[in-house]
Amino acid sequence: MKLIFEKGGPGRHLALLPDCDVPEVLPSKEWTRETAPHLPQVSETEISRHYTQLALRTRGVNGGFYPLGSCTMKYNPKVNEEAAALPGFQELHPLQPVHTVQGALKVLFQAGKLLDEITAMDQMTFQPAAGAHGEFTGLLLIKAWHLSRGDEGRRKIIVPDSAHGTNPASAAMCGMEVVSIPSAADGCVDLEALKAAMGPDVAGLMLTNPNTLGLFDRNILEITRIVHEAGGLCYYDGANLNAVMGIARPGDMGFDVVHLNLHKTFSTPHGGGGPGCGAVGCKEFLIPFLPGLIVKETADGSLQLLRPEHSIGDVKAFHGNFLVVVKALAYILTLGREGIPEAAKNAVLNANYMRHKLSDVYQMASPGLCMHEFVMDLEKLKHETGVTAMDVAKALLDYGIHPPTMYFPLIVHEALMAEPTETEDRETLDEAIEVFHKIYQQAHENPQSLKDSPHLTPIGRPDEVTAARKPVLRYRWETEQ
Repeated sequence: MKLIFEKGGPGRHLALLPDCDVPEVLPSKEWTRETAPHLPQVSETEISRHYTQLALRTRGVNGGFYPLGSCTMKYNPKVNEEAAALPGFQELHPLQPVHTVQGALKVLFQAGKLLDEITAMDQMTFQPAAGAHGEFTGLLLIKAWHLSRGDEGRRKIIVPDSAHGTNPASAAMCGMEVVSIPSAADGCVDLEALKAAMGPDVAGLMLTNPNTLGLFDRNILEITRIVHEAGGLCYYDGANLNAVMGIARPGDMGFDVVHLNLHKTFSTPHGGGGPGCGAVGCKEFLIPFLPGLIVKETADGSLQLLRPEHSIGDVKAFHGNFLVVVKALAYILTLGREGIPEAAKNAVLNANYMRHKLSDVYQMASPGLCMHEFVMDLEKLKHETGVTAMDVAKALLDYGIHPPTMYFPLIVHEALMAEPTETEDRETLDEAIEVFHKIYQQAHENPQSLKDSPHLTPIGRPDEVTAARKPVLRYRWETEQ
């Protein structure tokens, strides 16, 4: 497939804008280019076909099964997209007077209240743009709280070895020292290792529950108690909330601050570079440190924007990605008090169904029931046939299935982590299970064919090392060669 720069020719164009009906005002010459920018010159037909071809190559949840572990790639109702596209929402300006945007403020206010209820938090901010941004914001809250008490020595953040990779990265960005603790034999937090890590220099703990093995830590109340007794705070990574929303609340587990991926758990399509929303909720004692402006209701019922007294400042321009919150609110109101926990239960049901059906040939990384996702350990398969987790993942592409997450968590060396989500029907799961069984059989009968997979995709296996070390990030025109 040709790049857009390789199509068209001089003089070709398409008319997208009407004729200007106001006087033309151009910038002074000192601000203009000496040469025209290199832009594709294509007709409307060419550009339409180009993006249609790209769309046909795109692999997404609309095109097939997408069991990407720890990412909740579920189908999202299009009615939520329509709600966000309403002119009254879409055509707002962030600097409009407050009295002209009362409807938008009500969206933020109501969404915050509902998410507070789901998480057992006391206040939400929607400023962070994504999950890792939410982690960064939550840790800044923890840091600001300790500093406000003159507790400057608390600089350590405890992170389990099974944590999402963004957890230690976010802690490091906040200037904190990351302390990794091992998992116990059951795949959950090792309590003795946690106790040994405690001390007067611990600022807090970052934890995902259910964790990246898809396990709900039965010792969660003991874990948060240990951290609190040591003077630290507990941060909840909400990436896996889809498994427990409406059933178990982070605040009830003992967490002080939480981030939510609205673009994963609450309706906005995930992936493609955004937009997202890593909403952050916190307990009452952390509210004074929240970033940005918070929506508050006045005595006369109107809504106002107020900056918390000891705010850490802004972490993004204005109020975050507002339309993402519109979609999330539409999703929550549609599902309601009964639908939210039902979605979580179906996510857990689908994961356990698929896990059980595959456990006859694939070794699972942990015993017993899982939550929303499960991890297969292909170490035995690799030893017997030479076929790796990467080979299985590539083979799935030939069947129209997006691969599960590969080689994560790092504590499972040949890991494939699958999350089927609640929006997949039984027929789809059965088809995927059959494909996994075919690949397992193929690994024993013709392993080389799997090592050469995928066979049916536009691109086979790229040279990933060269792509990572010598990436080609822009098109070079002939005049630049």
